[in-house]
Amino acid sequence: MNKHAVVHGIPNCDSVKKARAWFEARGIAYTFHDFRKHGIPDGALEAWCAAKGWQTVLNRKGTSWRQLDDAGRASVVDAASACVLMAIQPSLIKRPVVAWPDGSLSVGWNEAEFTERSAAAVTPGT
Repeated sequence: MNKHAVVHGIPNCDSVKKARAWFEARGIAYTFHDFRKHGIPDGALEAWCAAKGWQTVLNRKGTSWRQLDDAGRASVVDAASACVLMAIQPSLIKRPVVAWPDGSLSVGWNEAEFTERSAAAVTPGT
């Protein structure tokens, strides 16, 4: 288990920027994992989809989803097909995905949720 949160995303994403600023404004240690530079960690998509549901992890509201052709969108019918598509095109992952120090996971920017989880993100002596 990490002693601090891991924020997964893309640096120019507005939601990721908000999440990183939130951590920094509170002095909460975190690591940023850039999908574009470092790829998606092995097994992460499957674990995220198992924990949160593929419908939550797949961002169907963003530009990348809208730019897919009809066949691409229609090909997503379950967790396996969603993971294949997100692995090929990481911008389809709803961001940020945060692995919290307590082992829990959050998907997407939600300040209220982050505030609620902040007690778990701050570990005494770290």
